[in-house]
Amino acid sequence: MSGAKQIRTQIASIKNTQKITKAMEMVAASKMRKAKERMSATRPYASKIKSVINHLASASSEYKHPFMVARPEVKRVGMIIVTSDRGLCGGLNANLFKAALKKISALQEQNIEVDLSVIGSKGMAFFRRIRGVNVVSHVSHLGDTVHVADLIGSIKVMLDNYTAGTIDELYLAENEFVNSMTQAASVTPVLPLPAEASEERPHHWDYIYEPTAEEVLDALLVRYIESMVYSAVVENVACEMSARMIAMKSASDNAGSLIDDLQLAYNKARQASITQELSEIVGGAAAV
Repeated sequence: MSGAKQIRTQIASIKNTQKITKAMEMVAASKMRKAKERMSATRPYASKIKSVINHLASASSEYKHPFMVARPEVKRVGMIIVTSDRGLCGGLNANLFKAALKKISALQEQNIEVDLSVIGSKGMAFFRRIRGVNVVSHVSHLGDTVHVADLIGSIKVMLDNYTAGTIDELYLAENEFVNSMTQAASVTPVLPLPAEASEERPHHWDYIYEPTAEEVLDALLVRYIESMVYSAVVENVACEMSARMIAMKSASDNAGSLIDDLQLAYNKARQASITQELSEIVGGAAAV
C-alpha cells in the first residue's frame, strides 16, 4: 500500500494548490473589474488630448515645438517599456518583451543605440540582462492604483534627453487591453509627434494661443506625453489582472485533471493491493 499512500499524499498536496489558484483567480477577477473602471475613466481625457495634439501637429504654426520637429538623422532612440511588478500572469510580459526586443533589434541593425525607461520590476529584471541596451530610469512597486506623480520622474528623464538632443526619437512599448481574454503587445512612436493622417486642407490654419504659443505648447505637450504613459500603465494593470485570472483558471483546471488521473491511479493501486491480499489468503487456505 506504500504506492497508494504516496498517491494519496500527492492528491492532498494538489488539492491544496488548487485552493490557492482558485482564490487567486477570484481576487484577480475582482481587481480586474476595478482596473477596467479606472481604465475607462482615463480614456475620455486621453482621447480628447490626443485629438487636440494631432490637430496641433497638422497646424501651420509659426512656433514649432521641439517635440513636433523630426530630426534629420537618428543616432539614438529612447523607449518607455510598461511591464508588471508581479508574475503569475501567463505570457503577458513575455509577449511584450518579444515585441520590444524585435523593435530594438531592428534599430540596432541600423546602428541606432537604445536607451530604456522601464516601468515595473519584471521589465527591470529582464532588461538588465540584455546587452546593448542602456536603462536610464526605472520605477516599480506602483500598486494596483497608479498615480501620475509616481511616473513623472521616469518620464521627465526621457523628455529631458529628447530636448537636449541625447535621443532623437521616443517609443512606448505597452500592452493593449482588447478584452478579458486577449491582450496585445505593441510598440508605438511617441516623439516626434506624428501629424494627423487626413485629407489635404485647402487653407492653412492655426489655433489662437493665450498667453503665447510657446508657453501653451511647452505645458500641453508634456502633459500629453504624461497622459499617454499613465494610460498605458493603467491599461497594463487591467491586462495583468485579466491575464492572471486566465492563468489561475487554467492552473485550477489542470490541477482538477491531475487529481482525476491520480485518483484513478490510486483506485487501481488500492484494488491491486486488495486483490493481492485475497490471493494470499486463498493461497494460504489451499495450503492448509
